[in-house]
Amino acid sequence: MLSGTALTVFRLNGQFLSVAEELAGPAGLTAAWWQVLGAVLHEPLPVAGVARTMGITRQSVQRVADLLVDRGLAEYRPNPAHRRAKLLAPTADGLAAVRRIAPQHADFAHRLAEQLGGREEFARTLDTLRRLTGALDALESAADTPPPVRGARRGR
Repeated sequence: MLSGTALTVFRLNGQFLSVAEELAGPAGLTAAWWQVLGAVLHEPLPVAGVARTMGITRQSVQRVADLLVDRGLAEYRPNPAHRRAKLLAPTADGLAAVRRIAPQHADFAHRLAEQLGGREEFARTLDTLRRLTGALDALESAADTPPPVRGARRGR
């Protein structure tokens, strides 16, 4: 079952990336640029925070963030919590580009929901995917936590 789930999710990821490229292209964005801008639409984040949110490496986000800044779609701002880890935020041009995607995005979302059997079924699908992600996060966290030392005394 795990292999079938993984292969299906890999295929789904490819399908979503293909759709994202089609939706983002007319707005002058790539799927990766749209993803990174989307992660900072509501609040500026450091590159490492964007990477954690997206589940990808900091280096790949840094590359995209630098391209977005070079093209005037995003900017780096001072981070009061960390002097060296600047915050990434969209510029007015970046926000405008994302807004240009919204009508086609809404239309595609509606068509996909209908194909799934309606909004309720789409919501159940999202819930299942979130539970799967949460379970994988929990397993990853458990693997990062060293086991207790046998025979160690507590409270000392």
